Amino acid sequence: MTYAAPSHPAASASTPLSQPLYGASFGQAFGRFWRKYATFSGRASRSEFWWFYLAHALIVVAITAFMVIGALAGATTDPLTGRSEPGPLIGVGAFLLVAWQLATLIPTLALSWRRLHDANLAGPFLFLGLVPGLGGIALIVLFALPSNPAGARFDK
Repeated sequence: MTYAAPSHPAASASTPLSQPLYGASFGQAFGRFWRKYATFSGRASRSEFWWFYLAHALIVVAITAFMVIGALAGATTDPLTGRSEPGPLIGVGAFLLVAWQLATLIPTLALSWRRLHDANLAGPFLFLGLVPGLGGIALIVLFALPSNPAGARFDK
């Protein structure tokens, strides 16, 4: 007997928000992330999950680069004490980074919860991330699991 991976319909704009969007594009995943801001029920496909995490990482890297450039541009050094002061734009970058992290906190938790549902795992497995050391690695492995049709039990 051979086993084949479950087949999923291609990503389309007609897929309702209540269903996972298999084969989602970068833009579709980013848009669905915001439209399902605090939705912990239902499922999220691997493509929805990983495309958003790529977008999140790129935005954090861009803001961090802005902070570094802002710290270097206009930086001053006191000739008597040798004490350095970063440029004033570092504060703007820090504000942007904190604002982004706060704006995405709840929807990121919801997306992760739904991703676990798609692998037919209960959402509270997300709390494994609180375990020091191996908890984060265990979550990455769980997020990478393929979709399981039995996860439909988490749909509304």
